This record gives sequence, C-alpha cells and structure tokens, in this order.
Amino acid sequence: MLQQTPVSRVLEPWRAWLARWPTPAALAADPPGEAVRMWGRLGYPRRALRLHAAAVAIVERHDGEVPSDHDELLALPGVGSYTAAAVSAFAFGGGEVVLDTNVRRVLARAISGVEFPANTPTAAERRLAAELWPAEDAARWSAAVMELGALICTAARPKCGDCPIRDRCAWYAAGRPTHDGPPRRGQTYAGTDRQVRGRLLEVLRDAEDPVPAARLDLVWDDPVQRTRALESLLADGLVVRRGRAYTLP
Repeated sequence: MLQQTPVSRVLEPWRAWLARWPTPAALAADPPGEAVRMWGRLGYPRRALRLHAAAVAIVERHDGEVPSDHDELLALPGVGSYTAAAVSAFAFGGGEVVLDTNVRRVLARAISGVEFPANTPTAAERRLAAELWPAEDAARWSAAVMELGALICTAARPKCGDCPIRDRCAWYAAGRPTHDGPPRRGQTYAGTDRQVRGRLLEVLRDAEDPVPAARLDLVWDDPVQRTRALESLLADGLVVRRGRAYTLP
C-alpha cells in the first residue's frame, strides 16, 4: 500500500484491510475482486490483485506463513526487489538493502553531492548502498535513513538546519547545487486514462451486482478514452465482462 502512496493516505485503508483479513489465508479465501473493492481510492489497483495472488501463493507454498527467505519472497506474485528487501529486513531482521525513494535521496545528497538521484535506481546506487549498509542491525539503519529522508531531507524543502548529518553531507558542503540531470518525472492524473480507470472502478466497487455497460458510459464523456480505459482494466484482470455488464473479478 505504501508504494508510491504517502503514509497519511494508507493508514485508514490498512487498518480496515487488517481488520478484515488478519492473515494471508483469510485474504486468499475471498475472491480477488474483494481485494480490489477494499483497496478503495489508494490508486494503482493492480497492487490489490497482486497482493491477493501473493496471499494465495503463501497459502499454497508456505502453509499460510510469509516466508523469511529473500529468494522465496521474490518468487511471490507482485513482489519485487524493494518489497522483498523491506519484508526481509523489517519483519525478519535480514541484512537486505532497502532502497526506497527517501533512502535514494539521502544517499544522493549526503554521499554523491547531488540534489536528486536518477529517475530509476542504478547499479552504482545499489553498490553504494550495499557498501554503507551495516552487516548487523540493518533494519534499524534502513528505518533511520528512511525517516531522515521523509522528515528532514525532504524533496521540496529539506530542513538542513535540523539534519544530524549536515556536517558530513556532500550536497550541503557544495552549497546545495540545483538538480541539473534529466527532468524529474511528474505524476499527472487529471484527464489521464488513470483517472478514467479510477472512475470506472469506483462505480464497480460500489455495486453489488454486475453494472450494465450503459451505466459505465456515463462515467466519462470521451467514448474513445473511456473504451480504452475499460479495455485496459479488462486486460489487467481488474474487471470482468458478464455479457453486456461488468463486475469486479
């Protein structure tokens, strides 16, 4: 839930999710459409399907217990390198490098002397992080660097005056030079297919029965974009066609 979504938006859905599905087995026992319904307006709803698929895999392969082994975590549906490292480190005390957006920004400034890291993690970044990460208590280190990036070394208004590593920060020592690399990617939403997909899913989440196509036609004025968004939801498995109506899987 926290991937590309701030904590403030996640807390309420997370509490509701765990109240309904306290274990992987509980989630796996329900249809995947219920996971999409409970996902609400968090965005990137394919994550809900992947989380449900991971719960099913955990039940089938690991007797309902989340595996502690890094490779076994990576083998779960929807689990990539960051998620596997985070679960390994924070749930099981593993020594994995947890390289999220906040950590990457702290390392870019403190060590590399630049305002922002590359748009996507590089091999050089991973090597640097691996060199810095302590062999013991890696989870505490990861949490500390994450919090430093989230609360002090923020993207827009870094609080350098409050930073505990200011005197060792290469970016601060260089006078906080402005980013001169590739343009940072924005996350536009208004008017995009993502917005149309969200509108369509909102109607389907609120409906107990399959929704007629004519009702979905009212969601968005542009029929070409609406059809494209609906077809993409079908392709992603987030929506299922039932004759001339649509429903969650």
